Parts: sequence; structure tokens; C-alpha cells
Amino acid sequence: MVVLSVKPLFIILVVFLSLVLAIVLLLPPSPFSQTVLSSNSTIGKSDIWSVRRMVEWRPCKWWLQGHLSALPLENNGYIRVDCYGGLNQMRRDLCDGVGIARLLNATLVLPKFEVAAYWNESSGFADVFDVEYFIQQMNGFIKVVKELPPEIASKEPFRVDCSKRKGQFDYIETVLPSLLEHHYISITPAMSQRRDRYPLYAKASLCQACYSALRLTRSLENKASELLEAIPKPFLSLHLRFEPDMVAYSQCEYSGLSPSSVKAIEAARGDRKPWTGELAHVWRKRGKCPLTPNETAFILQSLSIPTDTNIYLAAGDGLMEIEGLTSVYTNVVTKSSLLSDEDFTSMHGNTKAALDYYVSINSDSYVATYFGNMDKMVAAMRAFKGLYKTLFLSRRAFAEFTSQGFSGKDLMQALWKAHLDDYVMGRGSALPDCFCEFKL
Repeated sequence: MVVLSVKPLFIILVVFLSLVLAIVLLLPPSPFSQTVLSSNSTIGKSDIWSVRRMVEWRPCKWWLQGHLSALPLENNGYIRVDCYGGLNQMRRDLCDGVGIARLLNATLVLPKFEVAAYWNESSGFADVFDVEYFIQQMNGFIKVVKELPPEIASKEPFRVDCSKRKGQFDYIETVLPSLLEHHYISITPAMSQRRDRYPLYAKASLCQACYSALRLTRSLENKASELLEAIPKPFLSLHLRFEPDMVAYSQCEYSGLSPSSVKAIEAARGDRKPWTGELAHVWRKRGKCPLTPNETAFILQSLSIPTDTNIYLAAGDGLMEIEGLTSVYTNVVTKSSLLSDEDFTSMHGNTKAALDYYVSINSDSYVATYFGNMDKMVAAMRAFKGLYKTLFLSRRAFAEFTSQGFSGKDLMQALWKAHLDDYVMGRGSALPDCFCEFKL
């Protein structure tokens, strides 16, 4: 009969377990290791910013290193970019216009900003941006002039419709002939550009205009710096979109709103009626409905953003249902609460938007509830500055989970996971036009 000794087996087992434990301890931490939910908590132990990112977006080398074609000695004429909408839409139009002008070998005339009563707006390009700095920074990328030659200065530019133009050959085939014929044209770039089809020298000009050449005027930057200094630190900049026109445009229906909010939305609807029945359900699940301040507060809590966080509210006039946020997050400030009445009332729409933009690109963290022009520009500028605590709240995820009956802790955990994936993979950090993916 063979008798086995227990002692040698015990020693072997102890040695094996010790080796396994050593290997585990020496392994690098997983980017998801800090997201484990505690047994007595509905959300992560740390806020979303504690998670290690796997992907970042950084300015592409072909732009920063200046791999450019020299500007031709002769140009094909002059182009003025006519910009419409809010400040960040006009900024986007200008950036696209610079790329188009370089593509067509044209000299850029200072852009025309829309004068719009709707936006409480009468300020022009020079009232918001430093003209001399813009011209200096664009040197070598594209020629920019403040004044036209005498033989052209007295004429209005020939207006060219670019609403259906999308790529390089579109502009060369349909816009260049007008430029050669009239020598001075005005354009408003199409909203859906195919910038990926531009040659690198045109893309580099666009990128330089967007992220290096546009600096606020000295007086406006001083005011923005004062505002930034007045905000308690550290702070999160929150771009919240729940104004009557935004809700009316979305064609979404909401329950539980105050009578004043309902009245304001109805006044803004005009002929645009909200979706009803199954169409309304499908529309919401596609993420088309703006988040209410209450929904925003819930998602922020799901991401373990502490309720005592200092929040700068970057938002336009007319924001509705704000109590849904401030009843949960009590340290909320706005430009109207920090600026003097005289400063605030003397500002137009563009200058107010410029303050929000400046504060947001310099904030400790930035959260957007939409994916509009300001959000895209702010996210890109933050990536340009190396600030990656940027996140877009997912309207689609919120609608999808609530339609499935998620609520309370289950909804919080589902939202945590959805936003965790976005943050770790760097989704929404920057526009791909001028930025390249960098794996950490």
C-alpha cells in the first residue's frame, strides 16, 4: 500500500498560490479597474475623470509641423465668407471658408458676421476677434486682407450658392469659374463639408484658422479672464441646452414641465408640431430629444460627479426648468450672476457666447448635453490644449435605458457603463478634421 505525504503537497500548493498572487500584483492596472461598483453604492467609487483613458485625440503632425505647399505668387481673386447663426456656427463657417479659399487659391477678405435681432446681435468679426493676430497667424497658410484694391472695393461681391457643395472638386468645378469671372465673390460654406477630400495644404489652413488664429479682442479676453477668475475652483463647465427654441426644434414632447415652460415652448413651435405615438418613441430613442436639467443632474450623479461640485453653467438666455439641476447641484454659477449688471446688459449674443467659450476651454472639466457647434469647437480646443476631461452626455443611452424600464440604481449603473466606454475610448473628444487618434 502506497502512502502519500501530505506535507510536500501542502508546500507545493502554498508556493503555487504565492506565485499567482505575485503575478496579479505586478500586472499593470486595467483601465476599467477603477470602475468597480461598491456593494453599498449605486455608482462608481470614483467619478468618471478617475478612469484611465485608452485613446486621446491630438493635433495631427502634418498640420503642426507645417508641411505646406508654398502660396502661389498669383491668386485667382478675393473671397469673403458670410457667416450666419450663433458665434460658434459662424466660427465653423469661417474655418470652412478659409479651407475653401486656400483650395481655390484666393485671397481671404475679413468675414462678414450676420447682424441678427434674434440673437441680440450687432457685433462684427472685429468686435469679437483680434484682427491683426488673425492675419499674422494665417501668414504662409493663406493671404488675408482688411481692405480690397480700389478697383474692387466699391463693388458688392458676387454671391455664389454653396449650399450643395461638399468636396474639393465641387468647389473647383462650380465655384472657381465664378471667382475667375468676377474676381470678388462671397460664400457661405455648406453645413456638411467633406473636408477629408481636401489636399493637406487646404486642410492645414482650415485647422490653423480654427485653433491657432482666432483670439478674442484684448478687451473681451480681459473680461473673460475676470469671469474665469471669479469662478470657484476647481470647477466643471456644463453646456446645458433646454431653451424653448431648442425644444421646439427637436419636436419632442415632455411631461411634468411647468406651465411657463409649456407656454414658452408652444410660442416657439410655430408650424413645427411635436411627434406623437410610436414616432415620438422612435425619435426619442434615436437621441433626438434635449436632456432636461433634471435628467442632466441624474446622469451627472450616475457618473459620480459630487453634488457639491462647482459648476459654471454655459448656457444662453431663456434656459428652462433650471431648478431640476440646482436643487441637486447647489454650487452653480452663471455669467449673469458673476458679472455686473452693466457688463452683462451691454453685451450682445456673440460676446456672451465668447465668454462661455473661453471659460469652457479653460475649465477643469467640460460636460455637454448636446453635440452642437459650441460643443464640437470646445472639445477640439480642449484637446488642442491637452485638456481631456471632456464628455458628451448620451441622450440616446438615457432614452434607450428608460424605454427598457431601467430606473434608480439599475439606470445609474447602465448610464455609468455607457459613458465609461465613451470616455475611455475618447469618443467625442475632438473633430477628426485636424486631430489624429493617439493610443495610450
